[in-house]
Amino acid sequence: MSDVPFGFRSGDDPDDRDDDHEGGVPAQRPGGDPAGGPGEPNLPTDPFSQIFGALGQGGAGGVDLGAMLQQLGQMLSWKGGPVNWDLANQSARQVVHAAGDHSVSGVERRTVEEAFRLADTWLDDATSFSATGGTPRTWSRAEWVEGTQTAWRSLVEPVAARVSEAMGKSLPPEMAQAAGPLVGMMQQVGVSMWGAQVGQSIGQLAGEVFGTSDVGLPLAENHPALLPANVRAFGEGLGLVERDVTVYLALREAAHLRLFAHAPWLRSHLLSLVEEYARHVSVDTERIESSLREIDPQRPEAIQEALEGGLFDLPTTPEQKAALERLELALALVEGWVDDVVTQATQERLPSAPALREMVRRRRATGGPAEQTFATLVGLELRPRRLREASAFWTAVRNARGVEGRDAVWAHPDLVPTTDDLVDPAGFLDRGELDVSSLDDLGTAPPSREPGDDDTASG
Repeated sequence: MSDVPFGFRSGDDPDDRDDDHEGGVPAQRPGGDPAGGPGEPNLPTDPFSQIFGALGQGGAGGVDLGAMLQQLGQMLSWKGGPVNWDLANQSARQVVHAAGDHSVSGVERRTVEEAFRLADTWLDDATSFSATGGTPRTWSRAEWVEGTQTAWRSLVEPVAARVSEAMGKSLPPEMAQAAGPLVGMMQQVGVSMWGAQVGQSIGQLAGEVFGTSDVGLPLAENHPALLPANVRAFGEGLGLVERDVTVYLALREAAHLRLFAHAPWLRSHLLSLVEEYARHVSVDTERIESSLREIDPQRPEAIQEALEGGLFDLPTTPEQKAALERLELALALVEGWVDDVVTQATQERLPSAPALREMVRRRRATGGPAEQTFATLVGLELRPRRLREASAFWTAVRNARGVEGRDAVWAHPDLVPTTDDLVDPAGFLDRGELDVSSLDDLGTAPPSREPGDDDTASG
């Protein structure tokens, strides 16, 4: 893992203050603390490099070794699972603050609420799925970090837990006994490094996402949200009216939430594919053994060097590749459906929609911030590589069966198209509509299948 930069700006920039915010309240951090508040610790560098470097130098150079040891103790005392989420939250907050964050103004809030009201009206004509009824959220970047924490746990922890478990079982008994304390410390440091890395990535993602659906599945259930600062940044340079950009992105956000609300099995299915990917994580036992033998116990920073040197680098197994392919297909189908629905909703209503559609397509299909984040965290790319084919597929189904016939495909996981169907929509349509009354409970996710199984239920 790479170093995780930490740090604050030296002070609040007066130009960053939001004069339109009701009551003049400064930007809020998760938990309600004012941004740049006096109680926030200054951590100008990666805490691991700082701590282990100081320990290796015996606290030389004016470093407060006592504070370093206290911070190390806090990191090593985490007992909440394979990722130190306290450190992740702290890291994400620092990244967001360092990049600049604003309170949401009253004007921005009203603009977003109006955009979602209009989006729901337009979507009623473009899909048979009704509105979720969730109150729209207008979030600052720090509020997005706070509001999506629960979802990140479900996405990141399966792989982190598998790595920790695999490492614990990878050493021969005699070596595990001899290196027991060192292995335990490395596992705890690894948990904290996961937290720091996750937090940095989430903080960076908070500066780029538009809402809660940028990774392909909603990160905050039932409530659509937009980040005005990021929406504004996306629209800059496009030569388009800012209101049009806001409405278009509100349409995409609301369409995502309608789909997941009316296909209750879909979210759990996507998460099950992430878990399947995690189950097949393979740890290089020989490399771990070799690295542990080379660690000098007299040099505390050697643990940091081993971790940063790729001790936990994970080769991709055939089973992981198969799970990733199914995940990519499912994400492409979700994105393709949203693309078709929003295109219909904006037809003859939003002249700038074609340009915005192409910009979003390129961003989503060529590797946007979500893919980079997951590739950094767990080697898992959330990338709908077949987005254009999926969009064309849903258009073909709608032309043949109408809006209700297209949306009915999401009624059960056994109806979901396969990769072959994307290539041959006519073949999918020739099979006719399947009666879902004889199928399993609509809220049940399909069972995970091993590579080589029949692919009729993939997605």
